[in-house]
Amino acid sequence: METSGTGRRPTAERTREVLERLATERDVWVATAHPDHGPHQVPLWFMWDGEAVWMCTGATSVTARNVRVEPRVRLSLPDSFDVVLLQGEAECFPDQEVPSDAAEAFAVKFGWDPRVEEGPFTYVRVVPSTVRAWRGEPELRGRLVMRDGVWLD
Repeated sequence: METSGTGRRPTAERTREVLERLATERDVWVATAHPDHGPHQVPLWFMWDGEAVWMCTGATSVTARNVRVEPRVRLSLPDSFDVVLLQGEAECFPDQEVPSDAAEAFAVKFGWDPRVEEGPFTYVRVVPSTVRAWRGEPELRGRLVMRDGVWLD
């Protein structure tokens, strides 16, 4: 992904580039919070199915415990210049109850299938409700590319 431009991209172009990055990138930062224990942030592998972000973590991890109590999460791709921030609500699936198409796509992308590991894993699905994207200061204004679950043009 080319990130050297400093001009302002139209919303449609930013939306297209966000979708490309979601389809090809590997890592996402996941921010969760627990009412009693506060915020928690961790990088996880992710897979984009065209509608939702799928991640997997240990069933007893802080991330899994937090989203069971407070499903609102924020996700960010790991580039501080070409920023993509997603906000949505997480839904948890035990590794033996995850939809097979999502689990298979995750296993193909990463060459790792948590369903066959010892110990329980939880798949976390996040359908974004809001997405913001900007590349440098010129794009700070108008950085919203998804509102209420609808991609903007």
